[in-house]
Amino acid sequence: MTTTLLKPLLTAIVALSLISAFSGSALASDWSNLDKKKQTRLGLYMTADDAYKHTMANMEKTLFVDTRTPSELNYLGAATVMDAHVPLVFMDTTAWDDKKHRYKRAENKNFVSDVDAVLKKKGLGKDDTVILMCRSGKRSAKAADMLADAGYTKVYSVVDGYEGDKAKDGPDKGKRTVNGWKNSGLPWTYSLDKDYMYFTK
Repeated sequence: MTTTLLKPLLTAIVALSLISAFSGSALASDWSNLDKKKQTRLGLYMTADDAYKHTMANMEKTLFVDTRTPSELNYLGAATVMDAHVPLVFMDTTAWDDKKHRYKRAENKNFVSDVDAVLKKKGLGKDDTVILMCRSGKRSAKAADMLADAGYTKVYSVVDGYEGDKAKDGPDKGKRTVNGWKNSGLPWTYSLDKDYMYFTK
C-alpha cells in the first residue's frame, strides 16, 4: 500500500477508535450521584478524558471553551484542544470573601454573547456540541445553564475540570489530585496562544 493511501487510512482508524472509546465511556457513565453544584439542566456531562477523546474525534463540529479566569490560565496553563477562553467570572480585587478566604468574583456580563461570537467564528450553531471546562466542574455547570437558557441544546460540562477534585483523605487531603485534565495526563501547556485568549473590551 502506498504512503498516500496509508496516511488517510491510519487517520480514519484513530478517529474511529476515539469515537468508540468516547461512546463507550461518556454515554455509559452514571451521573446520578453527581454533586448538585455540578449538575446542569441539560444533564450533559463528560469527564476530562471523555472531553479530550470527543474533541479529537470531532474537532470541526465541537466548540471547546475554558471558562476559568485569565489568572488561572496564565499561571496553571490550558488544554491544548481549547477553541476559546471565555471567563464566566473575573477576580474582583476591590472586594474580599471572608468565608472563602479569597478575592470575590465579578460576573462576566458578556459571557453568553462572547460564546455566541466564538461559536459563530468557528462556523457552528447552537445545536452543535459545546464543551465547557473550569477548575473542577462547578462554574462550567453554571455556564452550561446560562447557555441552555440562551437556546443551546448540546452543552457538556467537564465534571472534573482542569485541576480535578480535592482528595478527601491521605497525605494529599484538600489538594486537587483526584482527577481532572492535568491529573489525567492529558495534553496542556503554559505557552498560551494569544488568538484564543480573552481580552476585555
